Amino acid sequence: MVCVCSAAYCDAVEPLVLPSEGGFVKYESSKAGKRLQRSEGSFQRNAPSSDLLLTLDVSTRFQRVKGFGGSLSDAAALNILGLPQLAQEMLLRSYFSDSGIEYNLIRVPMGCSDFSTRPYSYDDVPDDFELRHFVLAEEDLKMKIPLLHRAAAVAKRPLSIYGSPWTAPAWMKSNGDIRGKGTLKGQAGGKYHRAWAKYFVRFLDEYAKHNVTFWALTAQNEPIAALFAHPLFPTVSFTAEQQRDFVVLDLGPALRRSRHGAKLLIMDDQRIQLPGWAQAVLGNATAARYVAGIGVHWYLDSIVPARCSLAATHRLFPHHLLLYTEACSGFLTLRFPVSLGCWERGVSYSHSILSVRPPPPPLPP
Repeated sequence: MVCVCSAAYCDAVEPLVLPSEGGFVKYESSKAGKRLQRSEGSFQRNAPSSDLLLTLDVSTRFQRVKGFGGSLSDAAALNILGLPQLAQEMLLRSYFSDSGIEYNLIRVPMGCSDFSTRPYSYDDVPDDFELRHFVLAEEDLKMKIPLLHRAAAVAKRPLSIYGSPWTAPAWMKSNGDIRGKGTLKGQAGGKYHRAWAKYFVRFLDEYAKHNVTFWALTAQNEPIAALFAHPLFPTVSFTAEQQRDFVVLDLGPALRRSRHGAKLLIMDDQRIQLPGWAQAVLGNATAARYVAGIGVHWYLDSIVPARCSLAATHRLFPHHLLLYTEACSGFLTLRFPVSLGCWERGVSYSHSILSVRPPPPPLPP
């Protein structure tokens, strides 16, 4: 059982219509073949007992959901643009329009990622600390930016776009290569860290010239998990303390001085790092003022429960948002490749969404 989308037809979802007071709408999918099947019903007070008792306490609220979305990587762009034109339009509508699932979050890699066909950065001229040679790549100009415009054109709601860097230019890294394990040269506050912070702002500048505005940036994709990655994986490694100092001395001030207003998310890695990573960075009052929230990846969620990581972090820093920035079902399974129609992977996504809620705020004394 899969979703179908072609140049001639695309599975659609009926626009949500809220029920009248006292009623509810149910959408149900099942292994038997129901696919977001819509039905309506009504609540009855003091109804005779049945198999289902639903108690709704409207006074208890947990959290606001920023939204749902996906990553516009080079690989995603290549696959979309490889379709016939009509199929492209249908696909984009199925993701972003109100006849589809209405994605409103898009993650955009800053330069190459592990889903790129080649290693590249936006400034490969050695020791260009002023970034005079900074220029967006063809992947941005011919693929990602046009697709962002097309997605925005079919979306009824504003899109929140956030960027994530995988790697700095080779000349900024300790290993001298875009690929592989390396740290930024020097120390926070030094010329390499200042140049890397300026690189973030230039990225926002150049995308703004093409009428693309970013809601947020993450400080680094998987700064710790990268230590265990494939040697060809593009990355920059940070400890929590190194990220804290980079935010305080370089990145935070650079973004604050810029005209863009993009929010900053830290970590962008597995929740097994929480709450320790948050304590190391947000425990510094200056860093906390620059940071809006924490990006989380889901691959090692089974190792540490949500209550010990997300809930614990939320209790310590209730005013900083927690956002899942990357997920990929099928990781750590015997069937790693795409598995069309796999019910278990859908259940895995659903379980993750339902289990990551932080606790409600404490009751007033």
